[in-house]
Amino acid sequence: MPGRTWTIRLTGHPDHSARVSCTTTGCRMPERSKDVRALRAFAAEHVRAHARLATPRPNAGCACGGAGCRHHQARALCAGRTLLVLIHNPAVAEVWTLAEICEACAPLITHARIVARAASPAAAPRPERVPEPRSAPAPAGGPGVPVLFSSPEAAGGAADPAARPSRRPRRGGRGNRAGGGRY
Repeated sequence: MPGRTWTIRLTGHPDHSARVSCTTTGCRMPERSKDVRALRAFAAEHVRAHARLATPRPNAGCACGGAGCRHHQARALCAGRTLLVLIHNPAVAEVWTLAEICEACAPLITHARIVARAASPAAAPRPERVPEPRSAPAPAGGPGVPVLFSSPEAAGGAADPAARPSRRPRRGGRGNRAGGGRY
């Protein structure tokens, strides 16, 4: 599956107005305006919103490789994990590009910043191992058959409550400096 790319562009017009556009057709953009500073802030926030909502897909192809490596000068063989990369060079133009790029191409792109990394296939959760039940020591005359106990009486413990150590419940919220409370 090909890597996704979002491009947000601030385009100026001869009457000193500007317009913001996004390659995603469902995005709502503000009207053309002469307040270029507000439009630039809107474009930067719009890029941040796409970056927050887009999670790089581990099985995505490199968008750079699909575009003929137009984002960088040196040729590269696409390889590695998928990264979500923001490409923005304000000196050249008011264009922000957010793309799923491979690990091999990302370092070759100037003015790029890694925003997110796809989960590696090795990080997939493994099924939990079910613990085996604990068994009591083998009875004196019998084989090592596991015996599960549900109460102290069944385990051969004292059935008399007086034989067990008593625990009195703590009352009140006050305690002394040693940590004990009043009973």
